[in-house]
Amino acid sequence: MHLCHDRCRIDSQSPAAGSATIATIATIAAMALCVAGCVQTRAAGTVPAADPGDEPAVADADDPAAARAALDGLADDYYAWLLARRPEIAYVAAVKSERHDTLFDNTPQALREAEREEDRFRARLVAIPADGLAGSPQWMTAAVLDATLAGAVALRACRQELWNVNHMGGWHLEYPRIAELQPVATAAERDQALVRWRAFAAFVAQEQANLAAGLAAGYSAPRSVVDRVLAQLDAQLALDLPEQPYASPARRSDDAAFSAAFSELVSNDVLPALERFREWLGGVYRDAARTTLSVTANPGGENCYEASLAAYTTLPLSGREIYDRGREVVAANRAAVARFGRERYGTDTFAATIAAVRADPADNFADARELLAFSKDAVDRAAASVPGWVGTVPVRPVEVVPLPPQEEGTGRSAYYMPGNRDRAAEYRIPLHAPENQSRGNAEATAFHETWPGHHLQVTTAQARGNLHPVNEILWFSGPGEGWARYAEALAEEMGLYETATGPILRRAWPAHGMVVDPGIHLFGWTREQAVNFIVETGRIPAEQGDGMVDRIAILPGQLTAYDAGGLEILALRREAEAALGQNFDLSTFHDRVLEAGTLPLGALRAHVETWIERTRAGAPPKSESAGASQP
Repeated sequence: MHLCHDRCRIDSQSPAAGSATIATIATIAAMALCVAGCVQTRAAGTVPAADPGDEPAVADADDPAAARAALDGLADDYYAWLLARRPEIAYVAAVKSERHDTLFDNTPQALREAEREEDRFRARLVAIPADGLAGSPQWMTAAVLDATLAGAVALRACRQELWNVNHMGGWHLEYPRIAELQPVATAAERDQALVRWRAFAAFVAQEQANLAAGLAAGYSAPRSVVDRVLAQLDAQLALDLPEQPYASPARRSDDAAFSAAFSELVSNDVLPALERFREWLGGVYRDAARTTLSVTANPGGENCYEASLAAYTTLPLSGREIYDRGREVVAANRAAVARFGRERYGTDTFAATIAAVRADPADNFADARELLAFSKDAVDRAAASVPGWVGTVPVRPVEVVPLPPQEEGTGRSAYYMPGNRDRAAEYRIPLHAPENQSRGNAEATAFHETWPGHHLQVTTAQARGNLHPVNEILWFSGPGEGWARYAEALAEEMGLYETATGPILRRAWPAHGMVVDPGIHLFGWTREQAVNFIVETGRIPAEQGDGMVDRIAILPGQLTAYDAGGLEILALRREAEAALGQNFDLSTFHDRVLEAGTLPLGALRAHVETWIERTRAGAPPKSESAGASQP
């Protein structure tokens, strides 16, 4: 799920689509990484100094009520500031917004002022005694804010605004969705829609100016990624006005004058701005774009990669540590696949098993309609099976729909879009080349994205009543994608896989991202080497291998988060099973993990281990409905 952007949208990393997830919610990650970080403790000296005269008041360590009130005030201020700064988050994260007339301010001045504001928020947070938050929901909110703000500081090394060309979730993909969600029911909302979209051409021009400044300073996106974005822009611009997602507000309104004015705005301002940007991107920018995949080709790229790893995984692991751990897990998984192959196909090696899967005529789709129907059936079966595996089952449904036409066949992965009480959640899947997509992989992807994966995770978080709303708009890939990866295996325990290839392919891919991602960015892997490593797993068709490599290139570190997080959640389960023995209850364990939202993994471990100790001591269970379980 890439949320504030890694997602505010959760992109699947499940490989039928070459997937990346919540859109998830990385996620708006493509409009710039606004969420991230990995700080296990608040170390002295790591916080930028506040502006003179802005020294925060230090709460009394002996007054928990004051500490919690201070944290709530900070969270209120940060929530309001972030939604004002990035109004698009409200639509993707499916939270209420009072205003609908602004866009993200991408000017250099606004970007620098945002950094100063983050520093002030961080200084306020550090001044709140952590001991005063113990045993309260505020403890979890503090952990989320701590990781977010520390990560934002570290990610400044990337200068993302100077090479913000992203085929996985760039602004050119997110804003059509924003247009489709723009409210136009009232006269005031229609006026706000006109104000917002009249500013779009200036936003696009500023994006171009930022990229030009990046080229001058030695920053760029890889040329292969630029080509994918150009294809996406071409597909958008080829649509007639009645089909344009940007014209959605005009189509949805029964106010004839507004519809005419908005259609004219799209025709005369919005689309020409995109055309000008596309022409410049395909000429000046593409010619100067780097041909090297690794982010280390950009200034400060090594620091950027390590900061991105920490931001995505929320674990204090270096690229080398993740790479080495990934190789160990890949070897174990390949041995497991070989065992499955002997039972299913009579093969005796990983490669032979994957070859047999590819040749299995029962694993293919005849056409896109069959692929869509199969995915819908998998989601329906999973939804019906969830009760009993968690203590509380959310009631909101999820719809399975194709990717929008302008995204199909451009390298965009399957992804999950959260819903709310006013709109259904969506699992969007690519239907391109269905004859090359695997049924087993389609199952694993569906379970990853919906039940018991992201949809269960997100709707459980939405149903929480006592955590601060800021927890709904901040997202971390490590716990978020980690749960979805864990869910692929949980689906097997639940008996959800009906294909023979699903259990094989769900083992064939995991941890490969922990190897190939640092391989590309730190250890000099070539495109060919990376594609071969990816495709030989069998879970990603050969024609999608290039797309996965470009996804790794433009989201450095993100692909490692799925299995780094999944392994941590599984380790916590094994720890709980060993400690509690017959008193271990799997549905309760799942509740403890899910009730925390995408809590940074260090804090999640503290949360679960405290529950383990309380259960061992015979204390009554304490869930987030009563307060945080951190001592």
